[in-house]
Amino acid sequence: MRLSSILNGQHFGNLAKVHGIVTYKLSPFEQRAFAGAISNGLPNMVRRFRSNVFIVAPPFILGYLIYDLTERKHTALLRKNPADYENDE
Repeated sequence: MRLSSILNGQHFGNLAKVHGIVTYKLSPFEQRAFAGAISNGLPNMVRRFRSNVFIVAPPFILGYLIYDLTERKHTALLRKNPADYENDE
């Protein structure tokens, strides 16, 4: 059985009749993909950054401070104490 006999000359986009649903399409050549990207997008990005920076940044800062303190303490514990070797000859 050939596919053309099943479709009866129709295309895949037109196989069913849908009633009661209205669809609108705009040609991709008529759309402006970056409309308002600078005038609306940049202020929106700054606003979103300012609203979330005080929620996200403190855990990262605290984590960095703990990491830095731990690394310094580990480095200090690896060193030998010079007072232990004063009387060696």
